[in-house]
Amino acid sequence: MEIIIKAAQFILSLSFLIVLHELGHFIPAKIFKTRVEKFYLFFDYKFSLLKKKIGGTEYGIGWIPLGGYVKISGMIDESMDTEQMKQPAQPWEFRSKPAWQRLIIMLGGVIVNFILGILIYIMITFVWGIDFVKPDGVKEGFSVHESFKEYGFEDGDKITKFNGTEPLDVTDVNKHLFLRDITSLEVVHQNGKTETLNIPENIGETMWEKGVMQPFEIRIPAIIDTVIVDSPADKAGLLKNDKILAINNQKVGYWNDFTKSVISSEGAITMTIERNGTTKNISVKAGEDKKIGVAPNRAGVVNLQHKDYSFIESISKGNSIAIWTLKDYITQFKYVFTKKGATSIGGFIAIGNIFPATWSWQAFWSITAFLSIMLGFMNLLPIPALDGGHVMFTLYEMVTGRKPNDKFLEYAQITGFILLIALLLLANGNDIVKLFS
Repeated sequence: MEIIIKAAQFILSLSFLIVLHELGHFIPAKIFKTRVEKFYLFFDYKFSLLKKKIGGTEYGIGWIPLGGYVKISGMIDESMDTEQMKQPAQPWEFRSKPAWQRLIIMLGGVIVNFILGILIYIMITFVWGIDFVKPDGVKEGFSVHESFKEYGFEDGDKITKFNGTEPLDVTDVNKHLFLRDITSLEVVHQNGKTETLNIPENIGETMWEKGVMQPFEIRIPAIIDTVIVDSPADKAGLLKNDKILAINNQKVGYWNDFTKSVISSEGAITMTIERNGTTKNISVKAGEDKKIGVAPNRAGVVNLQHKDYSFIESISKGNSIAIWTLKDYITQFKYVFTKKGATSIGGFIAIGNIFPATWSWQAFWSITAFLSIMLGFMNLLPIPALDGGHVMFTLYEMVTGRKPNDKFLEYAQITGFILLIALLLLANGNDIVKLFS
């Protein structure tokens, strides 16, 4: 059932984004009296699931769920209709229109993506408001990864400022370290001392290379809340509300101490727990994934605050969220071109797993807004076969006054299409490898 719910949200979101993106091309094409032969959700290679011709345009749903398209007369696109291009240009064709009109038609899709992302973020802010955790809301402070302790951080630190400014949500610290220019963090140590600690400028790259994406984790008491059925913990007799006191006679204070001890242990581990006022030892052997099948009780760990916004306030806040979403995505995009980045690219399974296992309209629209911003940026990349490739060639024509010949555009489209297919295979291949490993 969880898979069905995730898949339903993914397909609905993807279909919504594709249709609106293609409308971004369709509407200006119609305004400039350019003939649109097809408008399709998904690709219809050889046959369509549904189709109907209205006013000279065939509307339909294809059977290959890899995107969608509008087929505009006189344009070298996904259809690779080279026979049409051999005929004399007609006034209703894309190639007969002025360069500025062609540029608007090609930019229409990404413009819709960006505007849609902004509008969704505005409405999310207006309808649901914003949840956040102030610095004093992390009751037990943060657990610190060993690699960050060399900068002066200690377990139990409470983070109070990013670059000298109090953050709206202190739990965003890891994201800000990785994607934004944080050069210092102000912390309050457990002894009450306040200290400003400097961060290296390339901290994001260091986090990426070392695989330390969560250097600061909220400290959670080591109390079991969930025991997965048939897991090693379940078979060993662990129960909900068991308090973990020690692992292999090493004292455990918080949940991260427990997980680190389990990961570093070989073979069976001895857990000392407290249950109903009684202390007892239980032997458990972790699985190959170094997990035993338990989850902590997070109730009361942070003081979550909420702020509602008026519609006018939501416009400013929604715009800000959309802009930062785009900036963060562009910042992390550079990691794709590293060796590690190539193996981290995800396909449809990875995207589908972003959606929650239970239906939530707030989560659905938040993820859809993010995907809309992401698709807008990706489509602007100057790669033939993407909107950005067409934009690049059109801008070249407008600057130089020379239009690339049709044969060149045809070869460029084929090259871009091969690159996209290769990327698609890599991304979904990574998904399959991760699924089985």
